[in-house]
Amino acid sequence: MKNDELNFIEAELSSPLDQIDSVNSEAEIPPPDPERMLELLKSDVASDKMLAARAFCELEDRRSIPRLIELLNDVCPLVRVSTTYALGRNTDASAVEPLIKLLAQDFNGYVRKGIVWALGNSKDRRALKPLLHALKTDISAVRLWAASGLAQIAPLEYEDIIAAMPPLIQGLRRDPTAAVRSNCAWAIGQLCRELPSNVVYATAIDALIESLVEDDDFGVKDDARSAILKVGDPGGLQMIEELEFEGLI
Repeated sequence: MKNDELNFIEAELSSPLDQIDSVNSEAEIPPPDPERMLELLKSDVASDKMLAARAFCELEDRRSIPRLIELLNDVCPLVRVSTTYALGRNTDASAVEPLIKLLAQDFNGYVRKGIVWALGNSKDRRALKPLLHALKTDISAVRLWAASGLAQIAPLEYEDIIAAMPPLIQGLRRDPTAAVRSNCAWAIGQLCRELPSNVVYATAIDALIESLVEDDDFGVKDDARSAILKVGDPGGLQMIEELEFEGLI
């Protein structure tokens, strides 16, 4: 990936679709016609396919899924971006493997970010390892949503929580991007609620307390505090009370 493209994507943490007016942004405009949008998904014109895929980011229609899966291989990155988000809305087990394959090979950070969002929404265990890899290695915009996706997938199985927790703790402690650390804090809090009081749980709570005390970013501190409060860990709650009494938070 070229450095200028990487820097641009690193700076953009919001959804790429946030930069495009909604297909139904004006109250007086009726919602998209599913039949017409299904036809446009088959168009040879990139703008038609992008418009239709964006429509299925709002519409849920299982008839769109086979064609959306095909469009993951479209040459236009804008079509691929819109398609990944459409498959995040119209989730299906048949889309998981194609999304995972594309995540491993697509050069475009916007596309990869849409993929990890869709994989998180899929709540499919096959997405666990790709999301863990993305959290460890990808650009910040992708790592951001990989952390959130893990919180949706890992609770499916106890061993998945155990596998997801160390990379999330690592991200909370060391990721250079505050927004990623915040999402790691949120995800850790979600997963702690599914764990018994064991070593993994204790290590995760310690990491949240550490971030509450030591992180330089107030947003990360606040998210770590919120995670501890939602878990309701007695030691964590006591630490919050002490820090508040001392005026440190």
